[in-house]
Amino acid sequence: MSGLHNLKPDRVVRAFERAGWKVRRQTGSHIILAKEHCPPILSIPVHKGKAVKHGLLSRLIEIAGLTEEEFLSYYK
Repeated sequence: MSGLHNLKPDRVVRAFERAGWKVRRQTGSHIILAKEHCPPILSIPVHKGKAVKHGLLSRLIEIAGLTEEEFLSYYK
C-alpha cells in the first residue's frame, strides 16, 4: 500500500526542497518550486487543514523524477 495519503502540504514542500527543488514564489494558495537546469516546475496547493491529494502527489513525484520511496525518505 502506498504511503502517500494525508501528507501535509508544508511537509511536502520541505521534502521537495530536500530533494533539491527550491521555492521560487507563492501565487495565491500555491507554492511554486523549480530546480536549476530542469524545465518543469512543481505547483503545490497549500490549503489550511487539507492534505495534498494522492493523485496529485504521485504526479508531482513523477515530474520531479523521484520514486515514492525516495520521496518518502525526504518526507521523514
